[in-house]
Formats: sequence, C-alpha cells, structure tokens
Amino acid sequence: MIPESFRAYVVDRRGGEFVRGLGVLTPDSLPAGDVDVEVAWSSVNYKDGLAATADGKVARSWPLVPGIDLAGTVIRSGHPSFVVGSAVIAHGYDLGVGRHGGFAEFTRVPADWIVPLPRGLSLRDAMALGTAGFTAALSVAALEAHGLEPGTGPVLVTGASGGVGSTALDILAGLGYEVWAATGKGDEHEWLRGLGAAGFLNREEIAADGRPLETERWAGAVDSVGAAALPFILRTLRRGGAVAVCGNASGPALVTTVFPFILRGASILGIDSAYLPIAKRRRIWERLATDLRPKSLGRRVTEVTLETLEPALDAILAGGARGRWVVRVGG
Repeated sequence: MIPESFRAYVVDRRGGEFVRGLGVLTPDSLPAGDVDVEVAWSSVNYKDGLAATADGKVARSWPLVPGIDLAGTVIRSGHPSFVVGSAVIAHGYDLGVGRHGGFAEFTRVPADWIVPLPRGLSLRDAMALGTAGFTAALSVAALEAHGLEPGTGPVLVTGASGGVGSTALDILAGLGYEVWAATGKGDEHEWLRGLGAAGFLNREEIAADGRPLETERWAGAVDSVGAAALPFILRTLRRGGAVAVCGNASGPALVTTVFPFILRGASILGIDSAYLPIAKRRRIWERLATDLRPKSLGRRVTEVTLETLEPALDAILAGGARGRWVVRVGG
C-alpha cells in the first residue's frame, strides 16, 4: 500500500506566486484511479519543462506533480487486467498536466491508461524510450502505414539530436532507410552518424525561404521542429511523400502554399501520442520491444533523481537535450 507520506517534485501557485521543488505528499493527495503504482523511473520531456515554469501554459491544475510518463510496479489493483507485482508503463492522457504524474514515488492511475511492460524491456529501458521514444515509433509506424518502405528514397528527421529525433533516426536506420539528420548542433554529427545518419542539413538550410516547390528530395520525414522546418519539408517532399508532424519546438505557425498538396500529393500525418487509444498504444509498445527497438537503447541516457531534476527541466526548454534524461524516482 501507499505509505502515509512520500516524496514528489511539485509545482504550485500560492497567492499568485509560482513555486516548485521537492515536497511531501500523502495518499489523500492522489486522484481517484483503479491502480496504485510504485514509480521506479520517469523521464524528462519538453512538456515537463513547460509544466515546471510559471508561463508554461500546460498545467491545468494546482498543485501538480509533473512527469508525463512513468514506469513502475503495481501495489494495489481494482482492475482484473493488472495484478499486484505487475510491471507497467503509463504516459499521455492527462498525466503530469491535469493530474499528478511520474515525478512522485507513488501514484494512482486509471487502468485504461496503463500498458503492461513488454517482454524484453526493463522499467529503465521503458523510460529511456519514454514519451519521446514512443512518439518516434508512432511517427515511423504512421509513415509506413502511408506506404513508406526502405528503398523508396531518403527520409529526413528534424530536431535529430533531441529525444524524438534521435530515436526516430535510430529506428529508421535500423529498418534499412537512408536517413538524413537536420540539426543545429554540428558537434552532434559524429553521434548521429553512429546512429545511422547518412547525411546532414543545418538549421539555416531548413529555415531559409524558398520557392513554393523545390527539387524533390524526401520520400518521407519526421518533424518535431514545426514552424522553422515544416515549410521546407513540404516543398521538398517527393511526389506522394508524407511528413509525420509530432512537435513544434520552433513554434506552432505554418506558412506554406497548397502546391505541395495539389501538385505532388504530399500528406501531413498528425501524430497525437498523448491521447492515442490504449489498444493502439499497447501495440506500439510491443513493437518498441521488437521490430522498432532502437539499437542504441540505453545509450546516451543521463540519470537524474528527484533532488537533481530541476536543471534538466530548465535545460530541455533551453535546447540542451542530448539524448534522454531518465529520472530515478524509486530506490
């Protein structure tokens, strides 16, 4: 059972002032839910950084424990699908934005938000992937469902040094695609080449204005950058190509024309990892343990704890992501 008190990283507004830091919660602090989980690991995501800032505009309740994903062990279950001792994952939905999330030693979650830990992944592996890895895999699966196959042409990944981008690059290269990496961090080329990058574009190349249509280059793309990159991708997609749009690190605006759509049949595939139905969510996690498993899983991972979490939350908003941060919550 959940102890009378436990540690959590909490953000709050008190008398108009925004405060954040390590605190203590009780079982009564937790929302209703079918399953109690002792959290072992979480991870640091861009949305967590926003939740931990005064003007982040993602938190919908106060006080709030951020952490949009978690992995741990069931210690109480009111649902037949989950028995005490089961290893589980939870992420998305309202976790860490509308209800307490993964930056706490214990939490309570609705059963239909939970994914059984797939065979072949440890709890730490699951959070080394986390929401970012799940989003990358979901993007690759969407492109393949649209018809992308190895040999159909190069695939561009933007934000390639971040959690989503590096995992998407790793997965695509492992499946046999020619993958190009777009990044503003030239010192990351050696690492990205080790993941399988065949070539590189810099930030200036993808952000530059161009004609409504340019030379056809990409059979597909995974874009986590948004405003600065998506117009370039659309005007350089090959005929019938698609881009999986899964982020807006450079902003949400999209300035383009209809020409990529009406003259080349380009498609934008929107990737919503937060509210994906649970059955599809569980299938993607099974693939992350098998055919979509990144070969570099577990590498380029930095561990932090609840006590040392804060600098990582600030760094991810400042563009300082280098691979993944995992949060050792329990133990």
